Amino acid sequence: MDDRQHAEAAASGDAGAGRRQRPASAPADLTAIVPGLMLCIVVTVISMVVQNWEERAFGHPYIEALVIAILLGIAIRSFWQPGGIWNAGIWFSAKTLLEIAVVLLGASLSLGAIVTSGPALLLGIVAAVVAALAASYITSRALGLPQRVAILIACGNSICGNSAIAAVAPVIGADSDEIASSIAFTAILGVVVVLGLPLFIPLLALSETQYGVLAGLTVYAVPQVLAATVPISAVSAQLGTLVKLVRVLMLGPVVVLLSLLRSRLDVSAPAPQPGLFFLIPWFIIGFLVLATCRSLGLIPVALLGPIMISAKLLTVVSMAALGLGVDVRVVGRVGARVTVAVVVSLLVLIAISVALIRLLKIA
Repeated sequence: MDDRQHAEAAASGDAGAGRRQRPASAPADLTAIVPGLMLCIVVTVISMVVQNWEERAFGHPYIEALVIAILLGIAIRSFWQPGGIWNAGIWFSAKTLLEIAVVLLGASLSLGAIVTSGPALLLGIVAAVVAALAASYITSRALGLPQRVAILIACGNSICGNSAIAAVAPVIGADSDEIASSIAFTAILGVVVVLGLPLFIPLLALSETQYGVLAGLTVYAVPQVLAATVPISAVSAQLGTLVKLVRVLMLGPVVVLLSLLRSRLDVSAPAPQPGLFFLIPWFIIGFLVLATCRSLGLIPVALLGPIMISAKLLTVVSMAALGLGVDVRVVGRVGARVTVAVVVSLLVLIAISVALIRLLKIA
């Protein structure tokens, strides 16, 4: 991103800050966000309908509603630039709703199931994620990508794809163009991985257990892990899901670390005030609190389903908002480098995963 684009992003951020700080009554603020919020909800409904059609036609969605929403938002923005009455609701959806969704995601993590898988596999997964993070970040920076885009690609590739990008983005102050470019190419490769990963079974002579570990370490999203493993066997699906959950658990420590390193990052958003609770955003604290409550059994099982559905819906709405704020021309200027970075990062992740399987002698 060149100096002019940084200036535009900063100006956009200042304008957003001005809207947030403008004194106004609560009813007026609520009224201001309604048009943009409703627009994002309409995009979300269309995206969910398309995903539902995919599930009926193919048995599972190849492209999730989250990705469809951001692509549809980008398409709308390409022909029409929302302004005036739409801005407040779009900004609210992209930031506040996304932060609430991140908090709710904490309820999906349970430490109990992860601990029972054994220390060797757990440590191996952690090591693989750390190695993949470093490799993806170094590759992206070597290709000349901005620091924030490099971080988004590294987290998306190494942890849990779009969800990781969505969770990390507000922490490092990433703008809509950076988020969209990272998600778009990661999402495309996510589908490619689901379709192509089974080819590694005969190529590497993998057992069902080994394939499950490989899928859990390389596929981006939990639904995609199921799509890649269920056709193979129940063993592959169960182990792949477990390994994937360990990767997702790494999101908490990574986001907290990025929060603590915020002052050293290329963050255009206002700097946080001194103190732990200002260094770590409120939604990350909420994420960790819910994860702890889930692990201690303090969240009723009956509530887990509604919480996860709410988190998913809010995330899709926020992605629709991000898409509506994307300038396709800016994404196009970094597209080639982002594509190379994501592809190389994915290949490195697969190599690390295969090496881990061999090292741990997983049968």
